[in-house]
Amino acid sequence: MNPAFSVIVFTTLSGIGQGIVMALAVATLASVVLPGPLLFTGLTVALVLLLAALGASFLHLGRPERAWRAVLMWRTSWLSREVIVLPAFIVVVALWLWLQTGEQPDQQSGALRHVVLPVAAIILCLVLWYCTAMIYACIRFIQEWAHPLTIANYTLIGLSSGLVLFTAITWLTGAQELVRPSAAWALGLTVVAAAVRMVSIARNGRIKPKSNLQSATGIRNPQVVQKSMGMTGGSFNTREFMHGRTLAFVSRIRYIAIGAGFVGPAVLLLPALLAPQHQGNGVWLVAAALLQYAGLLAERWFFFAQARHPQNLYYQIVS
Repeated sequence: MNPAFSVIVFTTLSGIGQGIVMALAVATLASVVLPGPLLFTGLTVALVLLLAALGASFLHLGRPERAWRAVLMWRTSWLSREVIVLPAFIVVVALWLWLQTGEQPDQQSGALRHVVLPVAAIILCLVLWYCTAMIYACIRFIQEWAHPLTIANYTLIGLSSGLVLFTAITWLTGAQELVRPSAAWALGLTVVAAAVRMVSIARNGRIKPKSNLQSATGIRNPQVVQKSMGMTGGSFNTREFMHGRTLAFVSRIRYIAIGAGFVGPAVLLLPALLAPQHQGNGVWLVAAALLQYAGLLAERWFFFAQARHPQNLYYQIVS
């Protein structure tokens, strides 16, 4: 598959924003004392990322002004459900941030800030991850996607990237007492996300396509060999469903995704665990967040590139 770059940006930025909100919501419900600057900055960064992701989602549309029509198919389309859930999630985050900037809360607004909005944020966050992943997992004829691992990967990678950036925010806002526990959670989720992602990569590499040249052409001769693609001049099919990169390039992207998206950030989180009071730890935390995002861009491209559309049996590159 050949994804639009805006789709990659949308899914990665949205996942990070969701991860930050999830961390803040769980900590709030667990009665963890979150300093005002940390909560304000965390919600602000998450809201900016979610709005940027929403903006990116319009960039690959042929007629962006008709984007609102996507909600009409909510009964059957996971994309329509995502289009509904994402703005709802943004509204909850924005309301939580607005209440955070207010004066001393009364009992009613305090309940909203400490119970109602965190619970709503967690529910919408999980539903949004599920909807986004199901857009791909529901496509049964693309075997690389049609598996529960797709849902697990979107959720775990979002949690991991959100926690890594959240850990950097705790240091930047001066919440030194929360740096070490946040780094521990970020490291644990990064390791789990890496393990699950590598399992899915290995599984996808072992998949045997259900279709072959014989079934695609109706020719039962075992010696059928295709010498050129079905549309030698190029077409929508060859542009949208074939990334056009060499196998060596795809293999390099896989290693970059694993190294920069998981291994590198995990290593950079270690100083915060081994010497939590050292003032230089924050440099490594910021570097971990930046490195991980670069790796996630590669990981998300590889997610699409590894998927093999059955139509490429005909519209394939010259053998």
